[in-house]
Amino acid sequence: MPNPLIHVGFEIPFDQIEAAHVEPAIDELLTKARSAVDEIVTNDAPRSYANTLLAVEQATEMLERASTVVGHLESVASSEELRTAYNATHPKVSAFWSELAMNDGLYQAIVAFAQTEEAAALPATEKRFLKKTLDDFRRHGAELGPEDKAKLREIEIELTKLTTKFSQNVLDETNAFELLISDESKLAGLPESAKQAAAQNARSKGLGGWRFTLHAPSMIPVLTYLDDASIREQVWRAYNTRAVSGERDNREVIARVLELRRAKAELLGYADFSDLVTEDRMAKAGAKAKAFIDDLRQRTEEAFRRENRALEAFRKELEGGATRALEPWDIAYYSEKQRQAKYDFNEEELRPYFPLDRVLDGLFATAQALYEIEIVEREAKVWDPDVKSFAIHDRDGTMIAAFYVDLFPRENKRGGAWMNSLISAAYREGQPVAQLGLFCANVNPPVGEKPALLTHREVETLFHEFGHLLHHCLSRVSVRSLAGTNVAWDFVELPSQIMENWCWERSGLDLFAAHYETGERIPDALYEKMIRARTYRAANAQMRQLGFSAVDLALHRDYEPARDGEVMAYARAIIEAHSATTLPDDYAMLAGFGHVFAHPTGYASGYYSYKWAEVLDADAFTRFKREGITNPEVGRAFREAILSKGNSEEAEKLYEDFMGRGPELDPLLERTGLA
Repeated sequence: MPNPLIHVGFEIPFDQIEAAHVEPAIDELLTKARSAVDEIVTNDAPRSYANTLLAVEQATEMLERASTVVGHLESVASSEELRTAYNATHPKVSAFWSELAMNDGLYQAIVAFAQTEEAAALPATEKRFLKKTLDDFRRHGAELGPEDKAKLREIEIELTKLTTKFSQNVLDETNAFELLISDESKLAGLPESAKQAAAQNARSKGLGGWRFTLHAPSMIPVLTYLDDASIREQVWRAYNTRAVSGERDNREVIARVLELRRAKAELLGYADFSDLVTEDRMAKAGAKAKAFIDDLRQRTEEAFRRENRALEAFRKELEGGATRALEPWDIAYYSEKQRQAKYDFNEEELRPYFPLDRVLDGLFATAQALYEIEIVEREAKVWDPDVKSFAIHDRDGTMIAAFYVDLFPRENKRGGAWMNSLISAAYREGQPVAQLGLFCANVNPPVGEKPALLTHREVETLFHEFGHLLHHCLSRVSVRSLAGTNVAWDFVELPSQIMENWCWERSGLDLFAAHYETGERIPDALYEKMIRARTYRAANAQMRQLGFSAVDLALHRDYEPARDGEVMAYARAIIEAHSATTLPDDYAMLAGFGHVFAHPTGYASGYYSYKWAEVLDADAFTRFKREGITNPEVGRAFREAILSKGNSEEAEKLYEDFMGRGPELDPLLERTGLA
């Protein structure tokens, strides 16, 4: 049988791909890509778009596809064999991209093309592609001398290895923990849904009682509802001290990653890594990103302190006078009790109205109404029996994209939720080609005869990731490298975060929220309580995100080990300044901070992007509110101005095309009750 990774097409045979295919395929595709690049460099014909820029796009496409599929499978269907193959090939692929970015012959070929009449007359998108390609070459060391290029290449390879190790350490540490409880009385306070899921989890392991893990669907109910503070503490500590001991200790990995990023920025002539990262984003400089975070913190601090005083007072009243200080594992628990007392609202009351299949139907119905598309289930080869695949048809019936949905936790699947593009085909010979993508989450599977019932936050998560997917699938850009989600990092969260708004609107919820037994929609009284509770402890939620953003920027702008000491303590002090309680000395959230350390760049110096995009989404949604949240004219405008354009124009320009002006901060503060 031919190796299925050599020619990854639209119909990917996930059921046939094996770990043994990985190294031979990647090695062959690397050889082909290098050969194709050499041909471009040595081509004696006059420089043209076709034999230079377009040729580079085509030379690397099959390698990109195969390495994307391998990375995806390592995230959702990991095995010892696959991990070994991935670890063997990932550094090679990273080295290839690093070599490509520093290939002087290729850079000179593109510079030569840039000076031609054809380059001057290129259409706007292709002209932007040329400019960004030259900028990327410079930012990746094309103008460095041979010695510095070699140093940079070594840095890139080591960063790839270290960040892969970081990610795998976190996954292994997460899976290594289990809490088995045999005495049901210890589960007092826990919702029935969480108890049933824990019992099913135990049964799946051939065990009795209740089994809890550090995966979010299992852990969050424990921290939020369980009366036993000692168990809450055990789970909280386990989660926040992952990967700080033994063979899976990430502390030295983090220190070395920061050292390498600092060295990389210096080699390339930047003051620090944050300036390197933000130069081609909306923020343009690390200082502007920091100023944005500092401004939001200043606007939030008073409400933050007020919320925490109120929680302390509530807890003392609840428990009859003076008590011990609140601990980190108490915050979610007492916050939920205060919310229930203040608003007579319990998140669990909503769960019966969010059966998974109806939520997906409603999610698709929302997109169909807004963007005049049709989403239908399709047959496809998948990596797990629970995975489904769907096709997207445009208003004229043309299939423009397909995607996979993988929603349940497995031990060979990483935690969290994410979207990935598998094929960004853009255009072939002037004609648009169907895109292929996926989104993944981790929600509790069905229990017995009951369907999978989601929390409202999980519903928001699905809408969020589907927003990313729509950005990919509805892209119509003539250049693959500028298509879909290949946009400025602080703009990429706009299409995802704006989708969350439909989970809060009555007319949006009525598209799908219905009781799994009776079909009844969410009662008005419950909906009103949910809306009133929306801004409950909003300042704390905002400060938490600002804390992560602040520590990310500080580590990449200010941190100096010789002056500031051990990195975990340095980070802990910053996060504690944004926390409702003091943090234990062994608090080690940083060792599991995958956004910043699980990728050579990822969200490093970019975590602020979440808040930046919240400003954009809250502001942009005011147009939907004003003109109708399922108004196809507004949907068409958003699709045309934002979703279809990818990175074909500056993000600021795309935003202004949709809103008729630049972004404003007030709508976010109003939405969160902080105005």
